[in-house]
Amino acid sequence: MLITYTYSKRVHRSEFMQEGFTRLWRGTNASLALAMPSVGIYMPCYDIFRNFMEHYTTQNAPNLTPYVPLVAGSLARSLACISCYPVELARTRMQAFRVAQDGKPPGVWKTLFGVINPDKGTTILQNLHRYRFWWTGLGAQLSRDVPYSAICWATLEPIRKKILGLMGEEPSAATVLGVNFSAGFVAGTLASAATCPLDVAKTRRQIEKDAERALKMTTRTTLLEIWRDGGLRGLFTGVAPRVGRAGPSVGIVVSFYEVVKYALNHRHSTSS
Repeated sequence: MLITYTYSKRVHRSEFMQEGFTRLWRGTNASLALAMPSVGIYMPCYDIFRNFMEHYTTQNAPNLTPYVPLVAGSLARSLACISCYPVELARTRMQAFRVAQDGKPPGVWKTLFGVINPDKGTTILQNLHRYRFWWTGLGAQLSRDVPYSAICWATLEPIRKKILGLMGEEPSAATVLGVNFSAGFVAGTLASAATCPLDVAKTRRQIEKDAERALKMTTRTTLLEIWRDGGLRGLFTGVAPRVGRAGPSVGIVVSFYEVVKYALNHRHSTSS
């Protein structure tokens, strides 16, 4: 294990020396292509599901109302994940593998078509099974993202309501920004730490180069494989950068989304 880790470390250092500082931003175009539709589906759907379920549970089952953010977040994240997963797969592979021999980083579509490698002279129906590879690891992604969103929103909503309740006044845009960033930062950090093993399994499945093996892999077998190779330490590989990214990321997305909602509502109320 130590030899493998040392070799991997040398390979990454060699790649960094060859590709330069820009290697740190590999896959940025795929990340941007993923972020806009993903957030555009995720956040509005969460609001729609939450408002509908809160209205229903308040009238019919008040004891279930505290669990609404958990369920709404899980449903919204599942919908966004399934819709945008091919771009997520491309982003992970672009970040994991080296650039082409001509020195130019592959684009999102080139990466996606490169992994399925359709045969020339055959029909689309004959190669249809190859396109399943675009959703390789979707189960691992959902098994990570659904509990992540459930933990995140179940933590974020009580913190947000508690802080807003302590202020006891009509919130301003700055207040909305600060409260949502703080609640999102805490919720994202806790959710990311709790679901790190599932994130490791998801990444392991996405970067598998053998297409046949990738289609047969499951989240359970991948987790067992990681446990055999590295134990508990292997399951929490990269937990520090994941947590360091998730906290600010959730805080920024939620706070800016809520500020935009606040601005639109404020503008509508003043104009009417």
